[in-house]
Amino acid sequence: MIVAGLGFSSTATADSLRAAFDKACCGHTVDALATVLDKTGHAALAEFVATTALPLHLVAPEDLAAQRTLTCSPRSGAAYGTGSVAEASAIAAAGSGARLLSPRQISDDRLATCAVAIGG
Repeated sequence: MIVAGLGFSSTATADSLRAAFDKACCGHTVDALATVLDKTGHAALAEFVATTALPLHLVAPEDLAAQRTLTCSPRSGAAYGTGSVAEASAIAAAGSGARLLSPRQISDDRLATCAVAIGG
C-alpha cells in the first residue's frame, strides 16, 4: 500500500494540502492518506479528503515518535517528537517495513507538507 502522509498548520487550506500532495505524489499512485489524529475535524483536511476519495488513516501522536524520518522540522519535533509529521504519518500508516518513496514536500505557501511511503 502506498500512503501519502500530511502535516499542516491550523491555517492551512485545502489548496495548501493539494499543492503539497501534488509535489510529493508525482509519479506515484496513492492508495490512502494519513495524518496525526489531532488534525481530525480540520475543515481543510475534510475538504481535501473529499476531493481525493481516498481513505484517511489517523495516526496516534505517540506512534509518530516511533518513526524514523529523513527530514527534521523543529515545530514537528516540539509538538509530536518526530522530525516530520508527514513522513511519520505515511510510514506508520503504510505498515510494517514501510519506507519513504518521497520525503516531505512543502506547499508553496509553507502551510502544508506531504510525504509518500510504501509498505514493506
